[in-house]
Amino acid sequence: MAKQLDKAAQREKIARRAEKEIESGFYVNLGIGMPTMVANYISENKEMVLQSENGLLGIGRYPYEDEVNPDLINAGKETVTAAVGSAYCDSAESFGMIRGEHLDLAILGGMEVSEAGDLANWMIPGKMIKGMGGAMDIVHGAKKIVIIMDHVNKHGEPKILKQCSLPLTGKGVVDRIITERAVIDVTDKGLELVELADGWTVEEIKESTEAELKVSPNLLETAY
Repeated sequence: MAKQLDKAAQREKIARRAEKEIESGFYVNLGIGMPTMVANYISENKEMVLQSENGLLGIGRYPYEDEVNPDLINAGKETVTAAVGSAYCDSAESFGMIRGEHLDLAILGGMEVSEAGDLANWMIPGKMIKGMGGAMDIVHGAKKIVIIMDHVNKHGEPKILKQCSLPLTGKGVVDRIITERAVIDVTDKGLELVELADGWTVEEIKESTEAELKVSPNLLETAY
C-alpha cells in the first residue's frame, strides 16, 4: 500500500504534491531541507522563479555530478544549478525582496503547526543550531505559506497540534499543510481536510492529528 513507502519515497511524494502549489508567473522561496526537493519536480510548462535568501534569483534543479559548482549554493549550503536568466545579489537585497512582499509563495518545512496556523520550524530547545535563518522574515513576507512535513514525528506523535510546544517562527502564518497523508488548509474556522493521500482514510488522518479537523465537502480522496 502507498502508506508503506520508505522515508525517501515518502518525501518524494510530498515534494511532488507541493509542486502543484506553484503557478506560472510565481516567485517562490523553498525552505531548507525537504522543500528544496520540490525544485526537481517543477513542470517544464511552468514559467516561474525560485528565490534564495543568500542572493540567488533563479534557482534550477539539483546538479548532476559533472555539473557541481561548489560556489553555486542555496541557503542550505547545497549545490544547485542556476536557471536561464538567473541573477545574483547580496543578502540585503534578497531580504528586501522578501520583506517587500514580492514572493508569491513560500514552501517551508515544519516541526509543528497549530490549529490556528502557528508555525514552529527553527529550533528544538537544548539542541545546537546554526541560527534562525530567514524563516521568520519569509513567513511574514510571502503571500502564501505552505508547510510540508511528516504527519507524525519519529515517535508516532502528531505534529499538527492544538497549540505548538516549540518556539514559534510565526503566529497565524500558515495557509496550507501538506504531509504524506493529507492536505489540510488553515481557515478562519479551523483546520479543514481537503485531500487524502493514496491509502489513507479520514478516520486515520483524524487519529494522527491532535487538532480538530473539519472535512471539506469537496474532499479529494486518494489525490496523490
